[in-house]
Amino acid sequence: MSEKYEDLPEHALERLHALRSKGNPEGVFTSDLSVNEFLLIREAGFEPIGLVVGSSIYHIGYQQSSWKKNEEMNVLTQAMYHARELAMTRMEEEAEELGADGVVGVRLIVNRYEWGENMAEFMAIGTAVSSRDPNQNFKTFKGMPFTSDLSGQDFWTLLKSGYRPLSMVMGNCVYHVAHQSLRQAFSQFGRNQEQLNFTQALYDARELAMERMQQEAHAEQAEGIVGVQLDERSHGWGSHVIEFFAIGTSIAPIDGEHIMPTPNLFLSLND
Repeated sequence: MSEKYEDLPEHALERLHALRSKGNPEGVFTSDLSVNEFLLIREAGFEPIGLVVGSSIYHIGYQQSSWKKNEEMNVLTQAMYHARELAMTRMEEEAEELGADGVVGVRLIVNRYEWGENMAEFMAIGTAVSSRDPNQNFKTFKGMPFTSDLSGQDFWTLLKSGYRPLSMVMGNCVYHVAHQSLRQAFSQFGRNQEQLNFTQALYDARELAMERMQQEAHAEQAEGIVGVQLDERSHGWGSHVIEFFAIGTSIAPIDGEHIMPTPNLFLSLND
């Protein structure tokens, strides 16, 4: 097993070695790209190398919440973030072991099994790609393969516009939303009225997730984030405990002098 990646399974390293072996009949590339995505990624100057995967089965700790208080569940927030980070890191390690420049079409999946209600598998999966241009560096500023959850079509469009993906950036917040008292419920019966307690709780939780995602992009020296998704899930914690998860692809110009072209509004409106 490679000393550099001691946490990767032996069979994973064997599979990666087979993918790298030229002339080996088992050394064909693997990919979860659609046909259109495969063709567009090749058109953009990249070759798919192989499917890369990272996984972490994680025990999520317990935290007591106050029935009548809006508050972040810090133990749960940290657990969900760390488990995803472990999966992402192992996927990146597989890509680096292949000598890839990046990983496209990344998906983050959370699976639950019957081993226990507080356990879940966090999995990151995507297609490692390599640039055909030896003079162009597409790795991150930290020297790691880039990661992106953009589709093949969006990846092609981004590169043709003079920008490149740096890394997937994410932020999360697990939040407890306070319950209404019976007095509050009866006072609002039959009335149209904003539920300020719920509004403020969900607003705060989303803002925390978005802010943490932006902080990651800043650390990557990104110019911006594209393809942002903001998901809400309870993960079986109950109706008043929700995770807000923000994720997107941080980007930077391919060269420092690049100016994003102004879109042709006339054509856009009449296509």
